[in-house]
Amino acid sequence: MKKKRILGSAVLSLAMGVSMFATGAFGAGSSESHDTYRVLIQGPSSEKAKARENYGERWDFGNDGFTTEVNGKQYQALLNNKNIEVSRVEELKVEARVEGNGNAKGKGDYTAQASYPSDQTPWGIQAIYNDNYIQYTTGGDGIKVAVLDTGINRNHIDLTDNVEQCKDFTQSYSSLVNGSCTDRQGHGTHVAGTAVANGGYDGAGVYGVAPQAELWGYKVLGDDGSGYSDDIAGAIRHAADEGVRTGSKVVISMSLGSSGKDSLISNAVSYAYSKGALVVAAAGNSGPYANTIGYPGALTQAVAVASLDNTFVNGTHKVSDFSSRGNPNTDGDFYIQEKDVEVAAPGGGIYSTAVDGNYTTMSGTSMATPHISGLAAKLWSSNKSWSNAQIRSELQRRAKLYDIKGGSGAATGDDYASGFGFPRVK
Repeated sequence: MKKKRILGSAVLSLAMGVSMFATGAFGAGSSESHDTYRVLIQGPSSEKAKARENYGERWDFGNDGFTTEVNGKQYQALLNNKNIEVSRVEELKVEARVEGNGNAKGKGDYTAQASYPSDQTPWGIQAIYNDNYIQYTTGGDGIKVAVLDTGINRNHIDLTDNVEQCKDFTQSYSSLVNGSCTDRQGHGTHVAGTAVANGGYDGAGVYGVAPQAELWGYKVLGDDGSGYSDDIAGAIRHAADEGVRTGSKVVISMSLGSSGKDSLISNAVSYAYSKGALVVAAAGNSGPYANTIGYPGALTQAVAVASLDNTFVNGTHKVSDFSSRGNPNTDGDFYIQEKDVEVAAPGGGIYSTAVDGNYTTMSGTSMATPHISGLAAKLWSSNKSWSNAQIRSELQRRAKLYDIKGGSGAATGDDYASGFGFPRVK
């Protein structure tokens, strides 16, 4: 039985620092124990088969090799084996900054009674719908939004009816655990709400961009906010395969990233795109400097999303100072190359679902990304015959209709701060 809302319940007081988009690069150092190593093994099929038999397998990436976990002695033995190539699987470290009296970490899938939100259609929703008086949102039916993050609170009153899949890719005993996606960090629950929150069974909650879309909550980052690139790559491929299996259109939303390019993830993004999925990823929070866009957003087959503030400069929304910028040498070409920002969306001071079942405000390109993921789902639901390339072109077309001219690097037309502009519902 669903719990009733209780007006005046404690609200999680959490603000997301701009470092919530992964500031630690894949390869910038790992927090794993020196007693255990996650490794990628490549080489001739016969040699890989021997290694797989000896050490087991976590993820099989075909020609790209397979990953496994080994102890220190085994790791050294692998390094001494001249018949194979062994490399450390890089680890992504997410750093969260908590402000006020809140606590960023949850204790599980809360079923506690929730308060009413202070704003059912936050400024980002109003902006992307181009309607300051909107009271609720619609759309997204039949489209799957796979949120690859710290998990979700699947029992949140404004999310529970959307949850169709809940999977954990972070457990040591298994690379994929069905029916589990517990968020103890808060980031994933917040992101999911911006994309698909449905206002709750009573219509009194907060609304996301596409409240009728189905939510696939994929936990790829652990409770400490860190995750391995092979788990993320495995989840990307799994979401794409699930789209094919179910005959569904899938938007893969990733509010994560790093400054370094990881081959497992880049190949997984290419794989997902080839299977018809649309990949949307955060640009990063290393602005306002040029050429700071992170991966996987920097990949040509991912839609990189910059952040906008709820302030106006030169008659348009302003690109957030923290938002990573792309390559200024490609300004004006309206063509996506590697390390280009593609579009911009609200990311500063975003109010959404909190891990404790209530609501909170966070900032970052992490928050901008689900606005675009939700918009893609909403548009795709009305045009189900479209391919991922067509829905991407439609996002670009709509972005050109609202050119962003505020903030460092923003200029008329395609620019390295806001890309093509801010795509909206209308």
